[in-house]
Amino acid sequence: MKHFVRTAVLALAATGASLSATGAEEWRLNNFLPETRPESAQIEQFADEVNAVLAGKDFTLTVYSGGSLGLKNTDLLRVIPTGAVEMSLMWSNYLGRDAPALGSVFVQGAISTVEELKAVLPEVQKIYAEEYDEWGVSTVGYVAIPTLSVSVFCRDEPINTLEKLKNVKLRVWAREQVETFTKLGVAAQIVPQEELYVALKTGVVDCALYPALYAHTISLQEVTSYASFIYPMASAPYTLAVADERWDSTDEEIKAAITKAAQDLWDRTNQYDKDLELELQAREKLVEAGITWGDDFPEADRQQFLEAVSATWQMLAEEAGGNALEYRERVLKALGR
Repeated sequence: MKHFVRTAVLALAATGASLSATGAEEWRLNNFLPETRPESAQIEQFADEVNAVLAGKDFTLTVYSGGSLGLKNTDLLRVIPTGAVEMSLMWSNYLGRDAPALGSVFVQGAISTVEELKAVLPEVQKIYAEEYDEWGVSTVGYVAIPTLSVSVFCRDEPINTLEKLKNVKLRVWAREQVETFTKLGVAAQIVPQEELYVALKTGVVDCALYPALYAHTISLQEVTSYASFIYPMASAPYTLAVADERWDSTDEEIKAAITKAAQDLWDRTNQYDKDLELELQAREKLVEAGITWGDDFPEADRQQFLEAVSATWQMLAEEAGGNALEYRERVLKALGR
């Protein structure tokens, strides 16, 4: 297993007892997504199903959403093997500091259709399981993310061209987006979603990339006035992870209940037929809340973006080294490219 920093997280592990006052075993599931996200409702249902099956087993799985356990997304590869939390949601795009190869698996913006997404997901899941295993982390399930329409939300003025975007400070959420927009001459910086509201309100950034589908979950309509669609995006799935040592020593009945509920969770979320309908409904609600929805970015701008994404994908794989180039080739092969 790769080396990781144990200071601080070991102290946190010591405070997180896995036995309740009654002696029953309690597993905490760290969910960094806000409670208002649709995925959070699915994760709660997953936990409810596990608990229902194990009702007579003195075992409880409890979901802690919105980062309420105080664990940073970027630290999870270091935290989970220590036992600081029993189970956690993980997203590969947040883990590039410790596992750079993960960033070359599924670069956001490079895959934009449901057909491409379905073609690549089985191979991506294999790669994630392999990579997390190197860190002493077992992959026990996945949560699919809807295909999304990414828009530019701005505070002071409507922006729907790359040329205008060059004149503002843009918030993004992943390094590949920073690299891609830098190639396009746009000043982009990462701002975590839990800090985005304040960053827009105080002018740290002028605009933000965000899916309209989720904008209400962080009240973007309160700190921005304009929005325009810029590109479609299929995302890598979230992973449900447990430390190898814990998973290996877990009672087989508990493992079976978790595995079955996780498969049902995947089957429920790995559906994309209503994504466009939900996107349009979300835009309507944002307009009702005061957002002025502008014209889409022109097709020529979106083509420039795709070309920049492709160059970024290649650059990140070469920079990461190790397994990164192999991962990229496996994904491209699955895509038929």
